[in-house]
Amino acid sequence: MSAEPYDALHWHSRDGLRLYARDYPGAVYADARPRCPVICIPGLTRNSADFDEIARVLAAAGRRVLAVDLRGRGRSQYADDPSSYSADRYALDILDLMAAQSIPRAVFIGTSLGVWVTMTVAVKQPAAVAAAVLNDAGPQAPKSALDRIARYAGVPVPAMTREDAAAYIERIGSAAYPKYTRADWARMIERMFRVRDDGLLVLDYDPKIIRTVSPTKLWLLRPLMWHLYRKLAAGRPILLLRGALSDILEAKTARRMAAVSPLVRLVEVPDVGHAPSLSELDARIGIETLLDVAD
Repeated sequence: MSAEPYDALHWHSRDGLRLYARDYPGAVYADARPRCPVICIPGLTRNSADFDEIARVLAAAGRRVLAVDLRGRGRSQYADDPSSYSADRYALDILDLMAAQSIPRAVFIGTSLGVWVTMTVAVKQPAAVAAAVLNDAGPQAPKSALDRIARYAGVPVPAMTREDAAAYIERIGSAAYPKYTRADWARMIERMFRVRDDGLLVLDYDPKIIRTVSPTKLWLLRPLMWHLYRKLAAGRPILLLRGALSDILEAKTARRMAAVSPLVRLVEVPDVGHAPSLSELDARIGIETLLDVAD
C-alpha cells in the first residue's frame, strides 16, 4: 500500500505509450452518495503533482480524483514522435484512461494547456465532460504572453542543485506569485524537477513537447479555439478561474467567456498570475460549489 494518499495508476495510449496518473480514492461515507469523479490535467511543462493539495481536499470529501501526467511529463512515457505532443493526442489519451477505468463521465479540472485539452475532449466525446474548471486559460492569449513562455519552456537548462533550482523557479515565476516566500519556491521543486542518480535536479518533462506549441500558430488558431470553447460551455456548468495578475487570460477575454452561457461562473483569484495553484480559498470554494452542481 502506498504511503502517499494516492495510488499509482498506469494505462496505455492507443499508440502504445505507458502513461501515469495519481489516483486519489475518495473517502467512503455512510450516505454512499455517488459522486462524479474528477480528472485533473496540468499545464504545458507541469505534471500531476500540481494538483496534490486540491486532490487531497476533494478525496477527503468522498470524491475520486485522477491527476494525470500527460505524455512526455513526469512518470508518463516520452513519445518517439514529437508531433504527438498535441491537444488532440492528449485528449485521446484522457479518453483512453476513462475507458480503461470504466469512467463514463467526469468533472475536468484543467490548468493552462489542460484547458485546451478539456475543450478537445468535450468535442470528441461530449458526454464524457460533466462539468469543467478552466484554470487561467481560454480560447486566446496575448502573443506577448505566449512569447514570454516560449522564452523558457523547452529551453535546455543544466542540471541544478536544490538551491539553484529554487532560484530558477523564482526567476521565472516571481511575477505570477509576488507573495511567495523562499520556502514556497523550495516546495515547488518537487513539482517541477526530478532527481538524477548523481543527486542533481533536472526539469521533469521532454523538451520536445514545445515543438508543437508555436506562439504564432496558437495566435492564428483563435477562431477555432473559440468554437471549441462554445461547444464546451453549451449546456454544462463551467467554473472559469482567472489569476488577477494573469497575462495569459486577460480580464476582457474572461468576461467574454463568461458571457457565452449563464452556466459559466467567473472567479478572479487575487494576488496571483498564471496560474492559480487551486489551493487559494476563492479557487477551492469555487471548485467545491461547481462539484455540488455537477453531481
